[in-house]
Amino acid sequence: MLFTIGVAMILVLSMVALGLYYCKHGLAGKNAKRFAGINAGIFFGLLAVTTILLFSGVPTVAAGEIGAEGAVGVTTTAAGVAGALGSTADNSRGLAFLAAALSTGLATVGAGIAVAITGSAALGAISEDQSLLGKSLIFVGLAEGIAIYGLIISILILGQI
Repeated sequence: MLFTIGVAMILVLSMVALGLYYCKHGLAGKNAKRFAGINAGIFFGLLAVTTILLFSGVPTVAAGEIGAEGAVGVTTTAAGVAGALGSTADNSRGLAFLAAALSTGLATVGAGIAVAITGSAALGAISEDQSLLGKSLIFVGLAEGIAIYGLIISILILGQI
């Protein structure tokens, strides 16, 4: 547990340090791409570490806080309390919500990038030859379909909960 907290702190501090370095030196070209790649890698590493921290271990709660029988202040594990309440205390629901959010969010970001690229190319092609309007709209529509695919996947994930 302490190791993952230490890794998370190192990743947070390195993201801040890279941001300060970028502000001071004003990167462009290859250096900016390298900086963006390193920053994205650190961000997703931090996301993975915090997810591990969030869903690891068995949390303890006071029995009086949730209305289970027993004296207030008696500490029990979440599995025992869940057994008394008739629900499950596993991490699958939280991970399913995380997966649904990531599938929708990343698909939407990908669709936005694809529409930006195909839309600008379509506008350039239409400005030269207006008969290409129908063909170019098909490609823009296919790019927008990526977001719909992500939404369908998240609906399927949430339907399994």
